[in-house]
Amino acid sequence: MYIYKILRAPEWADLEQNGESLGAPIDLEDGYIHFSTAEQAQETAAKHFSDVEGLKLLAFDPKVYGTDLKWEVSRGDALFPHLYRKLTLMGLAWVRDLPLENGTHIFPEDME
Repeated sequence: MYIYKILRAPEWADLEQNGESLGAPIDLEDGYIHFSTAEQAQETAAKHFSDVEGLKLLAFDPKVYGTDLKWEVSRGDALFPHLYRKLTLMGLAWVRDLPLENGTHIFPEDME
């Protein structure tokens, strides 16, 4: 099972270039890195990235984070993965474009 991070193109470029990031503006505001499960990612995109083009979807292996990753109640009383440290490329399984078609982001069919 992977956990997923949605980043705008400049945020991904920063992570890719520097090897670490404090995350997106919402991550900085909340003090942790927001991740989603496969089931939560589409709703996250619709809620926080509506009509944003050029997004990247990053899949991470949650096992590499140990106790820095906490599953906490959030939207709709569901458990969401939150990372309490910098986001790095460690555990990154893949990165894919998240195209926007007719106002909806198109997610890969093979998300687990």
